[in-house]
Formats: sequence, C-alpha cells, structure tokens
Amino acid sequence: MGGRGRRGSEVPANGERGGVATGQVGPRARKRRWSAAERAGVWTGLQWEGADWDVWTLERRRIRGKFPASLPYWEPESAPQEAIPCSGAQKRSPAGLNMLQLCWVRRGRALLGRRRLWLLRAARHRSQHVDYKPIRKVMVANRGEIAIRVFRACTELGIRTVAVYSEQDTGQMHRQKADEAYLIGRGLPPVQAYLHIPDIIQVAKENEVDAVHPGYGFLSERADFAQACAEAGVRFIGPSPEVVRKMGDKVEARTIAIAAGVPVVPGTDAPITSLTEAHEFSNSYGFPIIFKAAFGGGGRGMRVVRTYEELEENYTRAFSEALAAFGNGALFVEKFIEKPRHIEVQILGDNYGNVVHLYERDCSIQRRHQKVVEIAPAAHLDPQLRARLTHDAVRLAKQVGYENAGTVEFLVDKHGKHYFIEVNSRLQVEHTVTEEITNVDLVHAQIRVAEGRSLPDLGLRQELIRINGCAIQCRVTTEDPARGFQPDTGRIEVFRSGEGMGIRLDSASAFQGAVISPHYDSLLVKVIAHGKDHPTAASKLSRALAEFRIRGVKTGWIVYFGN
Repeated sequence: MGGRGRRGSEVPANGERGGVATGQVGPRARKRRWSAAERAGVWTGLQWEGADWDVWTLERRRIRGKFPASLPYWEPESAPQEAIPCSGAQKRSPAGLNMLQLCWVRRGRALLGRRRLWLLRAARHRSQHVDYKPIRKVMVANRGEIAIRVFRACTELGIRTVAVYSEQDTGQMHRQKADEAYLIGRGLPPVQAYLHIPDIIQVAKENEVDAVHPGYGFLSERADFAQACAEAGVRFIGPSPEVVRKMGDKVEARTIAIAAGVPVVPGTDAPITSLTEAHEFSNSYGFPIIFKAAFGGGGRGMRVVRTYEELEENYTRAFSEALAAFGNGALFVEKFIEKPRHIEVQILGDNYGNVVHLYERDCSIQRRHQKVVEIAPAAHLDPQLRARLTHDAVRLAKQVGYENAGTVEFLVDKHGKHYFIEVNSRLQVEHTVTEEITNVDLVHAQIRVAEGRSLPDLGLRQELIRINGCAIQCRVTTEDPARGFQPDTGRIEVFRSGEGMGIRLDSASAFQGAVISPHYDSLLVKVIAHGKDHPTAASKLSRALAEFRIRGVKTGWIVYFGN
C-alpha cells in the first residue's frame, strides 16, 4: 500500500522519492518490464518533484548511450506509439526524446497528462545540429605564439594544421609546429606578407583547408578578410564578416551599444574629418579629450590632449599612426576619463543566438595604452558592478548577433560608473587568464562553434561557468628599460624560464638561439600564474619572473605585487 504524501497525496509503496517505484502510480497505471533489447536503448526512472502539486515525472532518459542493465518502466495502459525504444545510434533523433508522462495527484484526484519533450527543448536542440560540419584542417593566418597556441588546440582535437610564413620567418618556431607550412608574400616586407589576403586564400584553397583562424593582430579584425574566406568556401573562425565590420568601426560600435542600452563615454557620433571638429568637441566637453583610431586598437592612433596648444600636434600624430597601422586614418574623439580601471568581459556566442560570458579581466596596468599585466577576475570589484558589466556585455553581443569569441571592453571611473569603449572581435592576447579561472579552452570552443555546434552542446551554459581562483598574466618583452622600453633585437644566447606549480608559459621565440626580429611585436613570452586567490597568484608570478635568466637581448616586464 502506498503511504500519504503531503496534502493527502499518495506516494509509491517503497516510500522512495527519485528512485524506482514498486507500487502503482495513479489509478490506471501498471508496471511492466522491458525486454533486454528494449533496455539497451531506454532508461526510464521515477522522480519526485516538489512545489504545490505533488508530481511524479516519468521520463525517457538518454545518458550518452549508457543505460542501466535493468530498470522497470511505468506506463499507462494505452502507451503512445512514439514511446518506443531507441538505439544508441538514434540518440540524437526525435525518437530519442520521445515522451514525458506526468501524473499529478492532489486531494486524492489523479490526472494523467502527456507532454512531448521536443515542445520543451528537443526541437531547439535538434535544430542546432543541422549545420554541423566537422573541421579537419585549420590554417592559422598568423605567426608567433598565437599560431602555436592554435596549433596545439587543433592537435588535441585531431585536426591537421597549416602554417603560413614570410620570407624572414623561414626559421621561426610556428612553421615547425604545424603539419604543413607554406610561404606567402614573396618579395613583400615581413608585416605586409601576413596582410596579403590573396596569397593566404590561395594557400587555403590549394591545400583543402576547411577553416582559417586569424589569431590576433594582422587580419584578425578585417571584415574583408572574413568575407574573402566566406567567398572561397573556407570557414572563418570568428564572427561573421558583417559583425567584424560593425565592431571594427568604433563609431558604429558606439551606436550599437547605445541602441542596446549600454552606457558609452561622451564622444563624436561619426569619424571627424578636420581639426575644426576636434576644436568644436573640446569647446563642448572641455579637456582632457582623447583621439582614437576609428578602425583599430592596441594603443595605436590614440593621443590624449589636455590643452588647446596640444590639439593640432596630437591630431596629426594620431592620424598618421592610424593610417600606418590600419590603412585608414579616420579618428573619433571622446572625453578622456582620468585614471579609470580598464575592465573587459570575455564573451562567447554560437550560431543559434546563445551568448555566455566568462567573467572579466582587469587590464588597467598599461604602458603607452598597451596592456602589460592582466588579472582575472578583477580584484576588489563590487559584485553588483560585475553583474552590470557582464550583463551589458552579453546584451550588446546579442544586439549585434555575435558569434564565436570576443571581448567587450569598459572603463570604470572612480565613482564605479562603467562606460563601453569597444569590442575586440577576436581572441585576445590575455585570453589565457580566463582559461585558467574557468577551465574553458577558448580555442577549442572557437573551433567547435565554427563547426556549427551550439554552446549547450559544448556544456557551456551560463550557470555552469564558475570562477576558480585567480590568474595573472605578465608579458615579458624584448625591450630595453634603460632606453625607455625601446624594442631590442638580436640572438638569445641564454634562456632559462621560471616554472613550477601554477605557472603557464605561452611563447614562440623563447629559447636559446632564437633570433629576435625588429619587424614584429616585441612580445617574447607570456607568463601566467594561477592560484587560489590574488595574493597567491601574485606570489607565484613574482617568484617565476625572478627565476628567468635571459642573455643576448634586453628584456623588460612589470612585476605585479597584488594584495
């Protein structure tokens, strides 16, 4: 006999909640056992759910093709046609999520109802597999440590890798790490070789490349490159060309942020075309102001102006820097916020409208507007401010239909008010600290999303992403502190790195005998420390940096002592 549940409800005779019942459920239910063949495809259990109604949920279960050897199954006398066993091969089909049987009991009266699971979640889940296309070969249109980072991720996923290299990079490590390597940009300067889209697309087409990863820098935020990949039938591991274009235009990105209800720094609504417009803006908002490149980032094309006397000179310099770095000298002007915190939020979207955040990074320690130390999560950040930052980042990403990995950057003033500044539609140099605290491999996720997988497929649901400890990254560069951190070149004669528990090193040229070129960024190695909290991570980082011994080129870094 069954016992009495709360509010007079009947419960199974064995008194279990969430186990397998041995008594009757409802007036018309009966028990039968599946055959061995049926049990191979189906596991059905009896669950108890609380709330105002006492509910037993009888549900067909799928557990990745693994089912218990023998479990009874409760069903009504007139079992529906769809409630048939499914094999492991059918586990992604509609039949694999057939029926949900509900039995409500309240005040002694029973009601038997049915709901098709696909009305709740299976239809969406099923549709997210339609466009899935496995990637078997990836080319990285980049060099250095980021190329090696992507190659390693591809190797772990069983994907073949293709490198491209300039004439000056014949002996570089990224060429050796790939399964295949091809020369590009014959006769071109080193940097221009990696910006030569026709050569890169030709290599991809001739060698049956499925997808191209742009890394960071070079072509990573060029909408025309993403479009060229699409037209060549090669997947671009990043956002769509249209999203890259919108986010690459800092003025349009501001407009989108405003439309999404995200606060922005006061600034011009369009790129300025003359010094006169800069004068008008300064008259309206006062000094200090800042010039920014409309089509780039990384500190290039940025100039702070504090007086009228500095206006013309800084306008000219910012225009020249933007033109040289991005091929477009367009500038926009913003009110300059004094001594802000630079907080950025890592986001990840898929092709089905899902967007999650992976919390924030503090990138406030900079030199010449370039980050040198990155911390995740941000230390001493008010939880309510963190919630506002992550919420606005996700809202902005959904507003624009963002896919793949990206970073939404904010400034936080001394009053705790945050302002959107830009979206980097690519993988960041500092993505490593986010990986350390969330245990999410962002490059793996990028590739899987490019294949057409959804974030839920990858187990990336917002409620499952948690912060684990703290991570700090320091960039060791080949720069001479005695000469104002001017880049240094030469051959590394001695190299000994700091190591130990909780230390990660990402590099390409950090080894004895490596030749440091004057043509590229001065980054030598990224040192990442992970600990249970900020003081622990800072202590590990300081100890690891103290163990470095590098001879042959000048090096510089900032030792972070956090608390």
